[in-house]
Amino acid sequence: MKYVLLFLAGGAMAGGAPNLFYSKSFPGSSPAYVEINVDKGGAVEYREAPGEDNPVKFQLKDTEVEEVFGLAEKLGHFKQPLEAPVKVAFMGAKTFRWENGTEKSEVKFNYSQDATAQALLDWFERMAESAQREIDLERSAKYDKLGVVKSLLLLETSLEHKRLLGPEQFLPMLDRIAKNESYMHTAQARAADIASAIRNPKP
Repeated sequence: MKYVLLFLAGGAMAGGAPNLFYSKSFPGSSPAYVEINVDKGGAVEYREAPGEDNPVKFQLKDTEVEEVFGLAEKLGHFKQPLEAPVKVAFMGAKTFRWENGTEKSEVKFNYSQDATAQALLDWFERMAESAQREIDLERSAKYDKLGVVKSLLLLETSLEHKRLLGPEQFLPMLDRIAKNESYMHTAQARAADIASAIRNPKP
């Protein structure tokens, strides 16, 4: 019996778990390309170049995972077109892709009027914004200490507007800034305030 269970477990792992992929290519914007992978366990990987070997990683909550994968299911796992039948300005070439073992389906679009597609797109944009805030704060903390206050203001704005996903990822960096006297006092105080807001979210 033990060997049967091991075989079944091995087969499940070989088949792979459901995964959602999103990419947006928009030459001339900053960044010009983003891609996001989300697995059914809520692990997120964000890249700004295909195949980038050091992605930003963070974790979604179970309720967020259910919402994101539920929207993908409502969209039939991207087996139908999403492009709106109207002329609009170019907003970036976007791709939604569903992967579940050997099963793969994807759809590409510039702009969609489908409310479910718009909701899923907003989730991915929030994931991208969260990762970009981490990249920006980490870069300024290392190379531009005078720019840390601006990075913290952007982070705080994202948090206040409920655009930040996986905010716990920021706590180690915020704590380091708050305790490091080489940063401006304004930066230290703001970092401490943001860390407190993340640890003690408002109802």
